[in-house]
Amino acid sequence: MEKRWIRKPAPDPTQVRHLADTLRINEAIISLLCQRGVCSFEEARAYFRPSLDELPDPMLMRDMDRAVSRLERALHSGEKVLVFGDYDVDGTTSVALVYAYLCPFFGAERIDYYIPDRYQEGYGVSEAGIEYAVEHGFQLIIALDCGVKAVEKVVYANERGVDFIICDHHLPGEEIPAAVAVLDPKRADCPYPDKNLSGCGVGFKLMQAFSQSQGFDEEPLHNLLDLLVVSIAADIVPIFGENRILAYHGLRLLNDQSRPMRPGLDALHELAGLHNGTLNISSLVFGFAPRINAAGRMGDAKRSVAMLLAATKEDAIQKAGVVDKTNTERRGFDTSITKEALQMIEDSIALRNASSTVLFKQDWHKGVVGIVASRCIDKYYRPTIILTESNGKATGSARSVIGFDVHEAIGECADLLDQYGGHMYAAGLTMPVENVPAFQERFERIVAGRIRPEQLIPPVEIDGVLHLSEVTNSFYRVLCQMEPFGPGNPNPVFESGSVYAVPDSVRVVGNSHLKLVVTQDGRHTVDAIGFGLADYYEPIAKGFPFSMCYTVDMNEYRGVKSLQLRLKDIRL
Repeated sequence: MEKRWIRKPAPDPTQVRHLADTLRINEAIISLLCQRGVCSFEEARAYFRPSLDELPDPMLMRDMDRAVSRLERALHSGEKVLVFGDYDVDGTTSVALVYAYLCPFFGAERIDYYIPDRYQEGYGVSEAGIEYAVEHGFQLIIALDCGVKAVEKVVYANERGVDFIICDHHLPGEEIPAAVAVLDPKRADCPYPDKNLSGCGVGFKLMQAFSQSQGFDEEPLHNLLDLLVVSIAADIVPIFGENRILAYHGLRLLNDQSRPMRPGLDALHELAGLHNGTLNISSLVFGFAPRINAAGRMGDAKRSVAMLLAATKEDAIQKAGVVDKTNTERRGFDTSITKEALQMIEDSIALRNASSTVLFKQDWHKGVVGIVASRCIDKYYRPTIILTESNGKATGSARSVIGFDVHEAIGECADLLDQYGGHMYAAGLTMPVENVPAFQERFERIVAGRIRPEQLIPPVEIDGVLHLSEVTNSFYRVLCQMEPFGPGNPNPVFESGSVYAVPDSVRVVGNSHLKLVVTQDGRHTVDAIGFGLADYYEPIAKGFPFSMCYTVDMNEYRGVKSLQLRLKDIRL
């Protein structure tokens, strides 16, 4: 697939020189820092050494005082608390964090957790969850990663004598639920300075405020940051500001060899085969998140929470094994449905030439439609919605491309929908089955009229130009100190031109991947691998010069570590 190379503007040379005089490190690194708004020694210190002391005051969040007061009342008056969360990674880690923190104060007999069934109850606060609270004597529900649009459900809960504290990070609707407290930095009336927290992050802020109000030592709360960083990674929230601080310290916990890893996460660590190397955001996204998500996609997400809360390694391994088996089952559905969806596009001239993809099939598994939408974007880079039938309705997930607000586009079809919600790049929706053709037609018209041609070509953002002689072990060590990488602080991508392959070094591995040794001047050589770039084998093997963009990585093979370039794209 053709890619669009976007070279980021060079930073102000004066700022680069000033920071270089202060830090005295590689100028390419200095340029990266200035590009990311790190232009002084103080900013560099905060960037390289994020401190929990720099976290914003949780009481700045709208309704936090009311939330803390209600939680204190529950604690001191003997009430029971139900921790309610969404069935995805953000929701289940939120529930695990809040439950684990509050359980020692309330006691196991006064606190429990509840995850709605994806298929029977659907997304968010459910009537069944409220009934469960009533039947089991819970007077307070803490809703995590959901609830900001649950206006009717909160009214129903109030009528049943159950109070709500909502901790959400999704965009609110026109009406805020009549809960005791609605904590959501995206509320228009919320002055909280960081609007990019995950749902688990909002739950953490409630626990932080509660801890401070009670005068508790915050170390037990900070020891739960390993759960929070998993939510930050999986929910693809920007990793700058508060999220960067939280992710940095969460990863430090996970990689701390002097203390045992949380049993549930340790079991995931083993199942994902991540024994070698340091855990980072990428390994959480691809190793931990799919397994945690699988339980909710394929059945009961409470299994993921139970795994995360497991007290012993033996118990965690048993529970993680069930979750991993579920993930294997999920992969089977994912593969077969993706193949079917791509074939539907291939077989239709109209779909091949469209600006969007909206596919519907009654028997597709609801739990994997979001993954299938992402897979389709890998092949046809455009806003994509995959729908299936569930409980007599067409329901599904949307994914988008860089710069296009799919949530907004879906909103312009609201009269055809029963409900929808989500973010700029990911959303969920439900509609009557008979409305699917009209929705497909209107959504395509909206996208085609609004999306720019260049948005239909996947971009590769390039931070700067490097000569291969600059790619050294010391350069890589400093680069690693810029982690955690993710949205808002991406792994730097570099460009090198007029390079060529060392003779006889080029080969194809795994059918579609290009492996080679590159050089720029005949003296400095670096190993490189390009996933999915095997189509370039012939010209490169013949010695044609080319330009490449890449990230710098460390490869380990049979105990030997060596620098390796991960090629993002090649231009002959």
